[in-house]
Amino acid sequence: MWNYNFFVYIITNRNKNVLYIGVTNDLQRRLTEHYDNRGNSATFAGKYHCYYLLHYERFSNIDHAISREKELKKWSREKKISLIKETNLELRFLNDDVKSDSLINTII
Repeated sequence: MWNYNFFVYIITNRNKNVLYIGVTNDLQRRLTEHYDNRGNSATFAGKYHCYYLLHYERFSNIDHAISREKELKKWSREKKISLIKETNLELRFLNDDVKSDSLINTII
């Protein structure tokens, strides 16, 4: 069985008052989709203009990624912010970092 990259990610809007958690196998593509979907009231992330990346975790197994996504979605906002601050203390947007990281979408 092939091992691929899967990502659980947390995005927000410009004011950082909404958090969205998702899972994907292509983080760059998914961020672009969220950006292109901004303002689309048919989706949660689109409705609230969530496309700024705050946090992501890499997994090689999709089942582990989905389990982690479900776990994080149950957490309080405060606990999610604490998790983000473990690696991103200033809550800066990571979109440009992901775009420049050629290893993000490389097969392990």
